[in-house]
Amino acid sequence: MTRRSDNVTKGPERAPKQKKADIPEVRFHDLRHTFATHAIASGVDAKTLSTILGHTNPSFTLDTYTHVTTDMQQRASDIVGSFMNDILGEEFIPWAFECAHAADPDAELYLNDYGMNVPGRRDAYVKLIGQLKERGLRIDAIGMQGHMGMDYPTVEEFETSLLAFAGTGVNVMITEWDMSALPTVNMGANVTDWAEYREQLNPYKDGLPEEVSAQWNARMKSFMDLFLKHSDVVTRVTAWGVSDEDSWKNGWPIPGRTDYCLLFDRNHEPKPFLNEYLNK
Repeated sequence: MTRRSDNVTKGPERAPKQKKADIPEVRFHDLRHTFATHAIASGVDAKTLSTILGHTNPSFTLDTYTHVTTDMQQRASDIVGSFMNDILGEEFIPWAFECAHAADPDAELYLNDYGMNVPGRRDAYVKLIGQLKERGLRIDAIGMQGHMGMDYPTVEEFETSLLAFAGTGVNVMITEWDMSALPTVNMGANVTDWAEYREQLNPYKDGLPEEVSAQWNARMKSFMDLFLKHSDVVTRVTAWGVSDEDSWKNGWPIPGRTDYCLLFDRNHEPKPFLNEYLNK
């Protein structure tokens, strides 16, 4: 294998085998990013990692060399849930509902979480709602956070969860609804050029192409139709912002991204799918 400063896989003997195996070109420097991300995910502290990489400041290591993966987000959620159980015990959710009801007996009480289309989470919340009801505790509705992308979730799996929650006897609320029009970020991806990868994930800086806009509107309409179909149990649909320029998705999880994920555009005009309902 011929070693080059910008690429470890471009030697004349290596290239054909690499291509046949469908292995992407990778620079030595890119491996540092991959190593740093997996090191943090595996529990190496930032100070130690910074020393290994030869950096003088751990904050530079964290800001530049490590990237948030889906597994890391899930692990953080599990850790928070774990220490809440350690502090308050498994009774902390029923206790919270009991305290809330005692503070204001007339207040409606909801559970709200993300990823509610995921079967495991769906089943866990169906079980929890049943346990709260068995103990005579008030729970009026469950909130399904609606942070979506062009490739997730499917309408079918979202409907399955919606009906499962409705089957427990509570209302369903669609909360924090938005849909990113940008490519879904895989922060754990092994990429050959991080700067180029960031550009690929921000393809519509100068406006959303008509074809992509049409796909986005069709997908949003399919979910709105779903909510209307089950309007007997869906009592609220709340968007996570008003216009595209207000969205938290701009600049997340990669700084500088320009997204188009809300019901009103940057001129505060309703999107085409929404106009279909407004004009009926």
